[in-house]
Amino acid sequence: MALKDNIQETLKQALKQQERTEVSTLRMVLSEIRNTEIAQRKPADDGTVLDVITREAKRRRESIEAFNRGGRADLVLQEEAELAILMKYLPEQMSREEIISAARRAVDAVGARGPADKGKVMSQLMPQVKGKADGKEVSEVVSELLAAC
Repeated sequence: MALKDNIQETLKQALKQQERTEVSTLRMVLSEIRNTEIAQRKPADDGTVLDVITREAKRRRESIEAFNRGGRADLVLQEEAELAILMKYLPEQMSREEIISAARRAVDAVGARGPADKGKVMSQLMPQVKGKADGKEVSEVVSELLAAC
């Protein structure tokens, strides 16, 4: 079953069970998928749907951070609930050790010599970890590895 179809089926179940947070989150995701389909002028494949979900999860993480700084615990809880729903559709996230291992392989493959080669390493590494790791964390790991070169 395609990822988009899976989301639509889950939405139907959530509507029947009156899960308000899940319904609103899944409707938002489907809306973003439709907007992407309109922008690309073609139906969304699983890769595109995964990109949309990853982007929305990143937005939730940033919102949680901002609401924590602002002392808005109520909004933090809401964003965390939405993030948990989105995470169900993402592949299992890589641990920091797995990211470091993948980054080392990318550094070796590119032959990076220092921080100036970060762009080359990131362009090699990001397709491998797409949807499995946060880009911010990957960037931090690559920076640390290249600083040690």
